[in-house]
Amino acid sequence: MQEKIQKVLARLGLASRREVERWIEQGRIQLNGKTAQLGDRMDMKSVLTLDDRPVTVAPAQAPRRVLLYHKPEGEICTRHDPENRPSVFSRLPTLIGQRWIMVGRLDINTLGLLLFTNDGELAHRLSHPSYEIEREYAVRILGSVDKVMLRRLKEGVHLEDGLAAFTQIEAQEGQGANRWYHVVLKEGRNREVRRLWESQGVVVSRLIRIRFASIGLPNHLKRGQWLELSASEVNQLAKQVKLA
Repeated sequence: MQEKIQKVLARLGLASRREVERWIEQGRIQLNGKTAQLGDRMDMKSVLTLDDRPVTVAPAQAPRRVLLYHKPEGEICTRHDPENRPSVFSRLPTLIGQRWIMVGRLDINTLGLLLFTNDGELAHRLSHPSYEIEREYAVRILGSVDKVMLRRLKEGVHLEDGLAAFTQIEAQEGQGANRWYHVVLKEGRNREVRRLWESQGVVVSRLIRIRFASIGLPNHLKRGQWLELSASEVNQLAKQVKLA
């Protein structure tokens, strides 16, 4: 079965379909020794290169899979690190002819739920702010929090990369200057939860992602462990981003 180049590369997680189309227009992709054109199709026997580097193509019929991983503190969200710090990818099961693509990321000091998939288009859509996918965090705050501060955080705060806000804030257990809150965002900018709270003069002493879209972090899943989502859970995620 032949497919368009942009669909194949998006499935591999190299970029979105639109980005691949731009690569084709820029002449960065070659198909069977010739510069690829928009609309060109390929199959498993095709020879594809990106910037003169060969691209290994995964079978189109490979089932869509999603893993849920409970990230501990101290692990980084990259495949390779010059400082040799432990990576979240090192604990994942091996894929044959494919690779795990991370959905969003967490900084080294943040714990909790990470999703991985073998479907690049699904990863792209779940991460893209236009789909407004909810991310929920448990946050422990060190400092004094009042109603005025909470209202500012929901109405919007100007950070260095633009306006940001929580769509929900719920106080949890704890009293005084060390209290837990659950907060919800519909985007995933770098360190956004921490930066929002720190803009109000308080400190985030603990941060755990407990939900991404419809998928919550199971209480029984220990740090450093993963589980594979069921077919119905994967389909539910795909429907949330209008992916059949």
